[in-house]
Amino acid sequence: MNEFKEFNMSDSLQLAIQDLGFTKPTQIQAESIQDIVQGKDIIGESATGSGKTLAFGCGIVEQVIPKQGLQALVLTPTRELAEQVKDMIKDLTKELRITAVYGGVAINPQIHDLNWAEVVVATPGRLLDHMQRGTVDLKKVKILVLDEADRMLDMGFLDDVERIIHSCPRDRQTLFFSATIDRKIKELSNKHMINPRKVSAVKMVDPTKLKQVYYNVDKNMKLSLLAHLLQNEEKDLVMVFCNTRRNTEFVTKTLKLNGVNATAIHGGLSQNKRTETITRFNGAKTSVLVCTDVAARGLDIGNVSHIYNVDLPKDAKDYVHRIGRTARAGEEGIAVNLLCDYDHDNFRRIQQEYPEFDIECVERPNVKRINIPAIKNNRPRRDNNFRNRGNFRRRY
Repeated sequence: MNEFKEFNMSDSLQLAIQDLGFTKPTQIQAESIQDIVQGKDIIGESATGSGKTLAFGCGIVEQVIPKQGLQALVLTPTRELAEQVKDMIKDLTKELRITAVYGGVAINPQIHDLNWAEVVVATPGRLLDHMQRGTVDLKKVKILVLDEADRMLDMGFLDDVERIIHSCPRDRQTLFFSATIDRKIKELSNKHMINPRKVSAVKMVDPTKLKQVYYNVDKNMKLSLLAHLLQNEEKDLVMVFCNTRRNTEFVTKTLKLNGVNATAIHGGLSQNKRTETITRFNGAKTSVLVCTDVAARGLDIGNVSHIYNVDLPKDAKDYVHRIGRTARAGEEGIAVNLLCDYDHDNFRRIQQEYPEFDIECVERPNVKRINIPAIKNNRPRRDNNFRNRGNFRRRY
């Protein structure tokens, strides 16, 4: 039985959803789609992977009129999420022209596409660039979506988002979707939304399926332990989290040197490289993805069995987003934390903010010291966690 038929949507949209293989709405879809297609403002508290893109995509498809100019604008924090949202909306309709706008790629093709698009999915910085150039017209926007709103504000886009909102017509539908509804989100909604309805579907990870553990390890053996675990544990796809781009690159090189099929993704890579990396990882051509928190939110990545935290994040919410990448859709998952002396402050913060988490201390196995890649420049550099890169060879 196709439960989407209970919503008051067009036959063509119903058929598109059916063709995508969806028969039962997720919680966020069940609680929001009807109000969205009716034009109401919505604040949706919803984790990555909960189905919110389909929910607001239905509203866009139902309300945007072909060949009438730009009418729907979706703001996202990252390039990858912009592409992902664009592709989902394209899957829902063959009638509308949809384009994604973000930095890191040539701007001229975007200028061309903006001339005919009815739906634009954009990161705030590049959209403002187009606004300043006069290459985008927001006067007809009737649906404005902030996707991963909390992440966008955490990344420092509040002023940019405000400028964009003020450039849209006041008479519009506004949808905020966010993994957490904090003070900044509430203040933004109070300023820019009309009697919004709040819906919530935050529990996407099954706590009965997720096991959380930690190892206490000397800092000069942390990567040796990581390589040992990756080489000896049964696993599907694995995500390894670091706090900085430099750490991400160094961990990836170290794992490769020691026979682990790993690849890196972070904000310093070109868009083409980031897209290629995600495609290879989702296709299981690479089994280990080493990443910064850019990959913890918004990206459509499935079949992740293990999460490893080489660095623990300073913000406990980021820890939740990381571990939320596994134990999905009834599958089991494990989150592994590698703790040395400089991780314990962040670890205590996570335990204080989420006392319900049962994070078990596990006895460290006997581990051999692994090979460490040569450092081209031995001049000491400071980094958040790997404090002196000139000491890498001695420490790992």
